[in-house]
Amino acid sequence: MATNLAIDERLLEQAKAVGGFKTKRETVNEALRQMIQRHGRRELSKLFGTIDFDPAYDYKKDRRAR
Repeated sequence: MATNLAIDERLLEQAKAVGGFKTKRETVNEALRQMIQRHGRRELSKLFGTIDFDPAYDYKKDRRAR
């Protein structure tokens, strides 16, 4: 799907060079992937301290039961 975007050329070229990408498309796609991953980690970190930890839980026992 073709999309026209007004992107700062200097910023795009700098990102392309730093990332070692050959094309603008690769650069933008990787930037989008990293943004999505970072957002996911941020959302996941909100769960810390909200899930109870059971030190007696035996995950291997549950695996054998299947």
